[in-house]
Amino acid sequence: MTRTGPEQPTAPAPRARPAPRTLGLALSLAAMTALALSATGCDTVTDKAGEIVSSATAAVASAAQDKMNEVKDGVNATADVKAGGTSTDGDRTVAEITATNPKDQNADYTIMVNFRDDSGNLLDAVVLNINGVAPGASKSGTARSNRTLSGATTAEIAQALRH
Repeated sequence: MTRTGPEQPTAPAPRARPAPRTLGLALSLAAMTALALSATGCDTVTDKAGEIVSSATAAVASAAQDKMNEVKDGVNATADVKAGGTSTDGDRTVAEITATNPKDQNADYTIMVNFRDDSGNLLDAVVLNINGVAPGASKSGTARSNRTLSGATTAEIAQALRH
């Protein structure tokens, strides 16, 4: 007698487990390959990591410049602004930035601050606003890095606009 109706699904065949010797050989080969790559490719890995960091830093600097470009009717005021020394606040690098308004009316400042290492390499860039600086007065704000920076850093005024 033939049975009609839906066919019953068959269970997949169980996966074969590698023999312990084969597994051990594969693990040993993987370990030796990793050791060889780390011994011979350390510079390559370091170079690639450096390229990634440089690319990310360039993107941050570009975003900061885009923010500066949004300021309408701003005049160059780099001479009005000074950067203090850097320190750490939690896991971020900070610097006190001071704007001195030489004009006869209140002014707002938009300032791009670059954080650099001892070799002058750009590590990070941030934009800071210091608003409502009275005529002939000074007002300070804190520039805070976007990420953790390692090593000695300095803050520099890359651009400042008074508006």
